[in-house]
Amino acid sequence: MTSQRKTLIRGARVLGGEPVDVLIDGETIARVGPGIEAGDATVVEAADRVLLPGLVDLHTHLREPGREDSETVLTGTRAAAKGGYTAVHAMANTFPVADTAGVVEQVWRLGRESGYCDVQPVGAVTVGLEGRKLAELGAMHDSAAAVKVFSDDGKCVDDAVIMRRALEYVKAFGGVVAQHAQEPRLTEGAQMNEGTVSAELGLGGWPAVAEESVIARDVLLAAHVGSRLHVCHVSTAGSVEIVRWAKSKGWDVTAEVTPHHLLLTDELVRGYDPVYKVNPPLRTEADVQALRAGLADGTIDCVATDHAPHPQEDKDCEWAAAAMGMVGLETALSVVQHAMVDTGLLDWAGVAERMSFRPARIGRLEGHGRPIAAGEPANLTLLDPGYRGTVDPAGFASRSRNTPYRGLDLPGRVTHTFLRGRATLVDGTLA
Repeated sequence: MTSQRKTLIRGARVLGGEPVDVLIDGETIARVGPGIEAGDATVVEAADRVLLPGLVDLHTHLREPGREDSETVLTGTRAAAKGGYTAVHAMANTFPVADTAGVVEQVWRLGRESGYCDVQPVGAVTVGLEGRKLAELGAMHDSAAAVKVFSDDGKCVDDAVIMRRALEYVKAFGGVVAQHAQEPRLTEGAQMNEGTVSAELGLGGWPAVAEESVIARDVLLAAHVGSRLHVCHVSTAGSVEIVRWAKSKGWDVTAEVTPHHLLLTDELVRGYDPVYKVNPPLRTEADVQALRAGLADGTIDCVATDHAPHPQEDKDCEWAAAAMGMVGLETALSVVQHAMVDTGLLDWAGVAERMSFRPARIGRLEGHGRPIAAGEPANLTLLDPGYRGTVDPAGFASRSRNTPYRGLDLPGRVTHTFLRGRATLVDGTLA
């Protein structure tokens, strides 16, 4: 019989606190404290590094099945491990759509085979993402994949009756509907944020109210039904205010923001580079500041990447024809450090709350988003916050390279990621 693997992480700052040692024995954390003897354990010297619980992403596009030219479950989970993630939620807009027990089980099994992080499939709300008929919500929940989050992300569930029925249905088993808030009639032909820049460039405008009106309707529906609503990729100051109001009422509403909406603005579109084309669009500097404040005060619950890989030909074209979306798994923690930690808006304990604890709770994900304490699963992320480097997508593990941060200097580097005690990333290199 082979002995269980042991790893001693020596001198790490747990959640940014004082340095301690953390001993991993098998799949769990055995001890946390000063001066732990290494014995037969592999030692990771972690002076000046921050130890966080493994990151959890509520919003990842892995593209498999159907668009393996963009990403696969294997390449996407490798990218996740490089970014410090131990669990990702795989969105349903695949080909075929993940609207049946069979498809979500396929994605779940591919995740188990990849071994780089846990993959929790997200089920479609409606058949084919068409917004007309509820998908097999109960069957997907009862499947081996045990789906708890449902979303037509990429499209809005714009029919209020369908949205109400979905909220009622998932309430029976504690599920959550994650809404892509975009009123389709208000965004026909839209290419970027509606405002000064869109007017100057002559590009179709995407008004803030197209997002805010749907969120306002849905928080009222969730309150009426007594169900759980999660708002995907909040991008405007008005959206933050609506979510804040809903929470003040005690309604079961949560929300996420992407790293790119915490950092980038619509001014970048002036160069017509499609790498900056995303849904929802990059907004104004005032929106960015409101999103940062909302994340800091807890109005926005978590950071979710909306990792949206595309092959080069879908981005290397004129703006109007380009696909919307950006890759984000491998840069998310660096962007959050730059936008939130280095600006004093969040400490590392706050980052752990918004990138691990809360997303795991929203997704009802067992074994993730747990304290770094003896007896807990050893899902961990070790970060060197003092690192400074230039983003080079040539080194990405993702199959796609459509990052808006190419050539940008960002802080922080994930050095190690542990999934149930097994290193998936060692000194920045995939295990």
